[in-house]
Amino acid sequence: MENIVELKNINKYFDEDQILKDVSFEVEKNEFLTLLGPSGCGKTTTLRIIAGFETQTSGDLLFSGEIINNLPPHKRKLNTVFQSYALFPHLDVGENIAFGLRIKKIKEEVITEKVNKALEIVNLKGLERRKISQLSGGQQQRVAIARALVNEPEVLLLDEPLGALDLKLRKEMQTELKKLQKEIGITFIYVTHDQEEALTMSDKIIVMNQGIIQQIGTPVDIYNEPSNVFVADFIGEGNIFSGTMLDDFILGFSGKIFDCVDKGFSKNEEVDIVVRPEDVKLREVSEKTKIKGVVTSVIFKGVHYEMNVSTDDFQWMVHSTKLYENGQEVSVEIDPESFHVMKKAE
Repeated sequence: MENIVELKNINKYFDEDQILKDVSFEVEKNEFLTLLGPSGCGKTTTLRIIAGFETQTSGDLLFSGEIINNLPPHKRKLNTVFQSYALFPHLDVGENIAFGLRIKKIKEEVITEKVNKALEIVNLKGLERRKISQLSGGQQQRVAIARALVNEPEVLLLDEPLGALDLKLRKEMQTELKKLQKEIGITFIYVTHDQEEALTMSDKIIVMNQGIIQQIGTPVDIYNEPSNVFVADFIGEGNIFSGTMLDDFILGFSGKIFDCVDKGFSKNEEVDIVVRPEDVKLREVSEKTKIKGVVTSVIFKGVHYEMNVSTDDFQWMVHSTKLYENGQEVSVEIDPESFHVMKKAE
């Protein structure tokens, strides 16, 4: 696939504070890429550098193979949708969408045609004369997207655009945005701190922390194969604990030995281990039980029960459709492929 955006060794300082540390990644044409991380991790600064609102201290930014380090924002073939939407309250929906085209002094009949097409794309046809104050949050968000799309950018940058919406509408808009991106066939670079949002919408996710890229991968890779404890803890829920790789495919923890599918570690190397709650199996205690525990809490989550199980040296989180009662003694079991072993953080 063709790379449309490339960041090469981007560093950014604000006075003495280094915000981005040697950030490098590529964005393929028509890809939905998400920058994910906690507040202050550098994801929005990265987006603003791509947009041209900030300038990197060092490193190169390329667009379709050409360096655009000094190209002003209005000359870059991209548009940005902000969390606040930044709509003009004194203009109606149609004029908000047409604003950028009028600045370019495009002919009126072309403006009308482009605005109508943009309204159709975001499913707001017939609302062009509606005041912004009369729109719902989801409709305002779609106007902001239409205003960006009407300029026919090759890349659309979205900075937490669903942050102001309630949970139900936010989930609906996640589906709509992903569908929209596929239908119009342009590249989306999306910023969020919401893990579920990133997993739901993205083709590729870049997890950031303290200005450093922690992992780049598909949603499945990021969830099932986290590269370190930070990613494992930040993406979804997980049981994270320490153990020892005794040898290839042999794992030790809690004084017991377990089969796993991991290899390539040094013998007796200390490691971090993550097991997702849905991969922990509870059964009746038997003579084969290696890990014995007691259920200490049960919460019904609608599609499954979330149970905490206390063992001698760990508190397990378990997601299961089978209910075990509070106080019940259980056997905690994990299949070999459900252990994910990671090198200890340096």
